[in-house]
Amino acid sequence: MRASALITGSSRGIGRAAALALAREGWPVCINYLESREAAEDLVLRLRSEGHMAIAVQADVACRAAVEAMVQRAAEALGPVELLVNNAGISRQGLFQDTDDALWNRMLAVNLTGARNAVQAVLPHMLEAKRGAIINISSIWGLRGGSCEVAYACTKAALIGLTRSLALELAPSGIRVNCVAPGCIETDMVRVLGEETRRMLVEETPLGRLGTPEDVAQAVVFFASERASFFTGQVLTADGGFIV
Repeated sequence: MRASALITGSSRGIGRAAALALAREGWPVCINYLESREAAEDLVLRLRSEGHMAIAVQADVACRAAVEAMVQRAAEALGPVELLVNNAGISRQGLFQDTDDALWNRMLAVNLTGARNAVQAVLPHMLEAKRGAIINISSIWGLRGGSCEVAYACTKAALIGLTRSLALELAPSGIRVNCVAPGCIETDMVRVLGEETRRMLVEETPLGRLGTPEDVAQAVVFFASERASFFTGQVLTADGGFIV
């Protein structure tokens, strides 16, 4: 039976790079987006022009019903989801005392509950098939903390806990759960910080540059592959040595 990959938040940035890389590894891919419909559809057209199977599905990962419907659509169009990449996430900078309920709750809903929703939606098939891979995209801020990004760092730390705990729970069923923790990557999340901050981050990265979405995508490809068949519960930092 043909199986598919679902990459949440994959119309741009790290998710887009992961979808491209996985499709080129032979995975039919479901591109998930919330608002960036044009970018998602353009990616689907590009992948199809290269001979890959791909669809785009709009869904807010914070909504369980929307995620369940997306997983069902992916299964019908591409085959049951046996690779899940939980990439969708939002970030905001600001002092912790200025973080109101709306921002705190939305951050948790997208970054953490969104991953929960996606995992629970794909698990029935994975458990029945006794195979599958789940890859959570955390952050180095989930490992070391981040000033003025407390809510974001909390959610990313929670994803690491989710990864390690699920890995233990699902290992007897042949399902692997791993995590990639990107460092400072050339994405919209870094660009909004301004050029001065960007230069500072480059200087603080031992390899002397920011990472690219493609750098992170290669870690995802590894965890998705049979080359990682004995890896589960692991957190791989792709950060140019930032937190060595």
